[in-house]
Amino acid sequence: MLTAITRAVSPTINRCELSFRPRQVIDVPRAGEQHRRYEACLAELGAAVISLPAEPDLPDAVFVEDPAVVVEEVAVMARLGAASRRPEAGSLALVLRQFRPLRWMQAPATLEGGDVVRAGRTLFVGASGRTNAAGVEQLAEALRPFDYEVKPVPVRGCLHLKSACSYLGEILGERTMLVNREWADCAALDGYRLVDVPADEPEAANVLTIGDAAMVADCFPGTARMLEGLGWRVKALDNSELMKAEAGMTCSSLVFEYDGERCGTTTL
Repeated sequence: MLTAITRAVSPTINRCELSFRPRQVIDVPRAGEQHRRYEACLAELGAAVISLPAEPDLPDAVFVEDPAVVVEEVAVMARLGAASRRPEAGSLALVLRQFRPLRWMQAPATLEGGDVVRAGRTLFVGASGRTNAAGVEQLAEALRPFDYEVKPVPVRGCLHLKSACSYLGEILGERTMLVNREWADCAALDGYRLVDVPADEPEAANVLTIGDAAMVADCFPGTARMLEGLGWRVKALDNSELMKAEAGMTCSSLVFEYDGERCGTTTL
C-alpha cells in the first residue's frame, strides 16, 4: 500500500529556520488549510495518509521529509543540519518504526531528507549547508548492504538538492530529471535527460510525482504546462504560505510503499 506520513502545521511556524528567503509573516490558519488540501490530494492519488499532530515546540516539524530517508528495506533517521530541528526525528521515528527497521545517524554527520533525490537504486545527495560529507558517508554506509549507490551533488544558492532537482522517472525510455542548473552541479547527473524549469520559475524544480500525477505549486504555470507536455497529469496546489518557510512540494510528506511487515530498530 502506498503510504504518506504528514504532520500538521505547527502554531509556531513563524519561528521557522530560514536560509535563503527573507522572513515574511506566515498566515498559520491559511497554511493549515493549504496543508489539509495537500493531504487530500495525496489521498486522492491513492496514498493512505497518516496525519500526525502538530509539534508546538518545533516550528519546522511539518516538513517530515527532512528527518528520515526511507527506502524499501530501511528508514535512516537523520541528524538534521539545523540544530533546532533535531528533536523532530524522535516522534517521527515512533511512527516509522512500525513500517521499517530504523538506523540512526551519529555526530558529526548532518543530513536532511530534502537533500536526497532518489532515482531507482541511486540516491543523489546534496552537499549543502544542511548536509555534510559525513552525512553522505553514513547514508551510504546504512544503504550499502541493500545495494544502493549514493552520489554527492554540490548545491549552491538554495536550501536543499530537491530545491534544484526532482526525478521524473523514465520518459520515452530516458531517465529524466527536472532541474534548475543554477542551483546544482548537474555534472553528477550524467546519463540523465535534464529538463530545465522556466527561467522565471527558478523554485519550480521541486515536484512530487505519484503514479502518472505530478503535484506542482500553482504559482509555477510554465512548469505545469511543460510537465503536461511530458505526459503528466498535473495537480496544481496552493503552497504559498509554506513556501515562505522555504518549503517545496515534497517537503511535507514521506511517501513510501508498505508491504505489511513490521520491524525493529538499530543504530549506526
